[in-house]
Formats: sequence, C-alpha cells, structure tokens
Amino acid sequence: MSNRWMRNSLVYLLIVIAVITAFLIFNRSSIGGPQEVPITQIIETARTASGGVVEIEVRGDDVTATVGSQTFKARKESGITMAELLDNADVPSTNYSLDPKGSGGLSTFFGILIGVLPFLLMFGFLIFIMRQAQGSNNQTMSFGRSRARMFVGTKATVTFFDVAGVPEAKEELEEVVEFLKYPERFQALGARIPKGVLLFGPPGTGKTLLARAVAGEAGVPFFSISGSEFVEMFVGVGASRVRDLFDQAKRHSPCIIFVDEIDAVGRHRGAGLGGGHDEREQTLNQILVEMDGFDTSTNVIVIAATNRPDILDPALLRPGRFDRRVTIDNPDLRGRTAILDVHAKGKPIQKDVDMQDIARQTPGFSGADLANLINEAALLAARRNLKSIGLHELTEAIDRVSLGPARKSKVMSDEEKGLVAYHEAGHAMVAHFMPEGKGVGKMSIISRGHAGGFTRYEQEDRSLQTRPELEAMIASAMGGRAAEVLKFGKVTTGASHDIEQATKIARGMVTQFGMSEKLGMRMLGKREGGAIFLGREMSEQRDYSLRTEVIIDDEIDRLLKEGDDAARKILTDNEKQLDALANYLLEHETIEANEFKELMDGKDPSQVSAPRFSPGVSSSDARGGSSDGGEEEEGPATEPEPEPTLG
Repeated sequence: MSNRWMRNSLVYLLIVIAVITAFLIFNRSSIGGPQEVPITQIIETARTASGGVVEIEVRGDDVTATVGSQTFKARKESGITMAELLDNADVPSTNYSLDPKGSGGLSTFFGILIGVLPFLLMFGFLIFIMRQAQGSNNQTMSFGRSRARMFVGTKATVTFFDVAGVPEAKEELEEVVEFLKYPERFQALGARIPKGVLLFGPPGTGKTLLARAVAGEAGVPFFSISGSEFVEMFVGVGASRVRDLFDQAKRHSPCIIFVDEIDAVGRHRGAGLGGGHDEREQTLNQILVEMDGFDTSTNVIVIAATNRPDILDPALLRPGRFDRRVTIDNPDLRGRTAILDVHAKGKPIQKDVDMQDIARQTPGFSGADLANLINEAALLAARRNLKSIGLHELTEAIDRVSLGPARKSKVMSDEEKGLVAYHEAGHAMVAHFMPEGKGVGKMSIISRGHAGGFTRYEQEDRSLQTRPELEAMIASAMGGRAAEVLKFGKVTTGASHDIEQATKIARGMVTQFGMSEKLGMRMLGKREGGAIFLGREMSEQRDYSLRTEVIIDDEIDRLLKEGDDAARKILTDNEKQLDALANYLLEHETIEANEFKELMDGKDPSQVSAPRFSPGVSSSDARGGSSDGGEEEEGPATEPEPEPTLG
C-alpha cells in the first residue's frame, strides 16, 4: 500500500512541475520579463552610463543588459562579438561589465533541456495513463477467469489411509483413482468411468476430506473450487469462470475438478421469490453443457459435495453428468472407533483407554465431532499439566462437545438443586423400569450451557424403532416432571423441552408411522417442499377433515397421558429408590452407569462403588460422559430424545 502511494505521489509531483515549467516558458513575457530593444540602444546606454555600470550578458546572439533595476534584451548580428561592437562605438571599458557566455555548448544544452523538459514530462505522463488503463482492462477481464486452485505433484498431504468410517465411499473414489492411473484396464472391457461423482451427507461427515484424499492419491492435476466462487455481482461472470475452469482442466487432462458446496450454483432452476436468479442459472447451464455437451472426448472427472442433494437441479443429477451418487452418513460404532484411532495417531493416549468404549458413548457423532473430541481431550490434558491423555479427559471432552463446558460459577439454591436431582432421577428410573426403556449411561446435575443437568442413555446404532420403544421414550420424557410433582408437589418450567420431545414422538406415531388403532395405517399431513431456495420444508398441508383432526389430537393426548401415568406409577412404586438415587446425585453430582445399576439393584448408597473423581471444584471438570445434547429454556434440563425416523 505504501509503495503504491509513493508511486502516485511521484506522478502527481511530475505533473505539477510540468505545468509550472510550461507556464514559465510560454508566459515569460506576461510576468515582467526583460524589455525588447534594438542593440544600438544597449550600446548607447553603455556609452552614456547614466544609470551606472551596465552589466552585459551575452548568450550566443542574445544580449541582456542590466542597468540598475532595468533589464533590456536585444539581438546582435551573427559573426561579430559584443566586445567588437562596443569598441567600434568607442564605449569606455569602465562603463560596462561584459559576461560572454554565448559560445557555450553547456549553456546551449541547458537551454535545449529547459525547452524540451515539459514535452518529456507530458510524454511520460501519457505513457503512465496508458499503462494504468491497460492494467485496469486486464483486471476487468480477470473477473471471468476461474479462481480454482490447482494442485499438481506427487507429495500427498492426505491419503485414503487418513480417511476412516466410510468404507463404501472410499471404494467408489478409489475406483476413480484407479481409472485415472490405469485407464487401459477399464477400456479393455468397454467400461466408461463416471463423469461425475456427487458426495452428499450431513455436515462434518468427511466429504471434503475424501476429496483431499483423492487429490493426494490420484497423481493427476486436481482443481478445487467452491460453488460460491463462480458467482459475482457482474452478470455473466459465473458462466465465464466455468468455461475457463473446464478449459484449464482440458489442457491438463486427465484431471479432477472438485466443487465444494455445489448447491450454491446447482439449485433447482426457476425456484425462489419472483422467479429464478438469472446469473446463477446461467452458471448452472454452463456447468451442464461442460459436463455433458457435444464435446464428450475430454477426460475430466468432476467431484462435487453438498449437504442438500434434494434441492439440486434434476438435469445435474442425470446419468452422463453426476452418474454416481455416494452417501456419506454419520459413522456407526465400527466407523467411530476407526475414526477415533485415526485422530489419536501421534497423540500420547494412555494404554488403558479403549477407543471402542468411547465410540459407544458417542452415537450420532460425525467425523468432525470425533476429531474435535480428541482435540478437546488433548487441550484438557495440557490444561491439567498431564503428559498423556486419559479416559477422564476423553469422557469430559464428550460432554464439552455435546453441551459445552461446565458452568462451575453458576450458583443454585438448595431447593433448585434438589429439583434438578429429582428431575434427572425421574428420567433415569422410568427409562430403567420400562420394559423397552433404554439403559442409563450417565447422570449429572452439573450445569452445562443452558442445561441445568442431563441424563445420557445407552443407545445402539439403530434406524428402526418399535411402538413399545417409542412409548417408553414418551414415558421417560415425562419422568422428570412426574418426579417433581411427586416429591415437591409443584410444576416447574424444567420439563418444557421434555414435553416438546414427547409431543413430537406422539404426533409422529399418529400421523406418520400408522401406530394409532383409530386412524390405522394412513399418512396424515402432506409435507410441501415449499420454497426450494430456502432449502427446507416450509409448511404441512392438511389433507384430512376436521373430524380426523380431532381424532389426531385425542390420540396424541392419549399417548402423552399414558406415558405420564406409566411414569407416575413407576416412581410411586419405587419411591425409596428414587430418594436414594436423588440424594446420591446431590452428594456426588455425577453418577456413572455402574453406580446407577447398583443403586437400582437396591444396594445401600454407602456401599456403592465410590466415584472415580472426588466431588468438588475438580469433579465437574474431570468427570465425563456423553449426552444427546439439548437446551432448556428455564430450570432443570434433560436430554432431548432423538426424533424417531424410519429407514
């Protein structure tokens, strides 16, 4: 920035000097210059010397005479000197002072330089203006050039060995790499490699990491660009950048183009308020033509990643463009274990740590979440001045990733702390005693984020849920409020999130899963796609009568009431164990799975296995586990149950 400022300042200075010089040269007479007189008048003035000694300066044939404050200028004849003219006129030498500079090459040079200097400055200024215009033109034309970054070389920073938990996706992309390395093997069988591979899945599942691994393994030029980098404020720039990108790729073929977040330019055409976005649609049209137009001889493979394949234009997904679509979902137990092992490489993990145990406590975690978990554990170990990462740090990191750091500064009254303890104890006991309930993995009344406490359930990697399991989830959600009413005789706001989750489960059972005997196996409520440009469902269209709506409400109320009744009965029948569990939770703040099972088996609280960490300031920072997450608006908080899904 400073160099540019100095260069501009120098140009402005030269312009000012040129203007001043030109003004002095062409307007010398207008600013009081010497008076033009005949040479005879200068000789006569020197003869009389009326004003004193006449100072005469001769420059070539130009003569300047100064008498006092007056200056005269004249021009003599060539071939005769001023001294000869004065001698011929009998002018005494005492009357004048002669300074002959007229023969000089130096004076002539300076005279020429002064005359030419303005023109040189003006010529230089014109050259500068032309160069600036040329630079601006180049900068303007560069808008249409692709901003993709090309990676070429054999040094791989990320390989398939660094990717875990997605074996099917790795296999699909390894095939692409094999084709680029050994195309004759496929061509001999008449096989044609897919022109495009679309990677889609939830955020953090490793789509971009897989693309980086392909770049490291392929050994061919790899162009990487984001979908948002195509579109600018200028019309036509996006399509121009697409053309330039594919032109570069064709010159370096065989090669790979990776477009991250392709939904930025690949959304369904014609969607949005007031019609489609012309610039985005032009860019998409150019991508469609480049991927499968008349020129089909190019050996360029396009890999794209997105979180929302459902909003992409159908023309982009047809065979010949993105032939292969690879789903990258959250990893299962085996995948989470492999991902944890990958991120634990190079870190001092204690030998007694079993990554599979950590993976069991992290259902629903993505690859990015697991990488963050290992990093948070390393930060905790460094904060505690430890030389290695232990199980305590890893389990604490799970809570930090799920709910945030422990709020040790939050002050709770004894009554509020008791409410939270009985609230969490109610959740855990109902889940434990329900026939299809989930096992309890951890309970805590340590405040994290907006949650006053949480209960973590032991979950399996399942995508299907039965009706008794959903009913048990409703009952366990109602257990916190039921315990508060049973022991304190009043209702608090702490169950707001529990009621929301229970209502969502009940509505799904009635309207989506066909689990209502009165309504039967019928899908109630048509979900509209709404405005695609918003990327989510906007509304639900009611495709049933008002009478059916009343039945739906009655069925939801029935399921919620049955869940609440089941929770109240369990807690009333096991009130002694409820008190023991809540008191033990108040004393130790956190209960692990083994302690909970011993208490539920009727063991005396004083004989229950002591916690691995002593309560107090460090207990909330050292004890760990995982939670399903969730926040409460006010009061004690519980974990939110996952929304039931099928398939």
